[in-house]
Amino acid sequence: MLKAVVVILMLAVVASLFSGLFFLIKDGGKTNRVVNSLAVRVALSVLLLLVIVISLWQGSLVLNPTP
Repeated sequence: MLKAVVVILMLAVVASLFSGLFFLIKDGGKTNRVVNSLAVRVALSVLLLLVIVISLWQGSLVLNPTP
């Protein structure tokens, strides 16, 4: 379940990045849609980082398991 949340958040960050690029090309940077999509990307990235740090702290995620 945790891996699915991380993958979904990563895909959302990439989608927000490309939507910002699309708005930049389409609007020419004249509207606030580029800023809004990049703000969403930063918020999603912070949320992803928090999920990873909390899961590491709780022990749900292990960085280097021994084989």
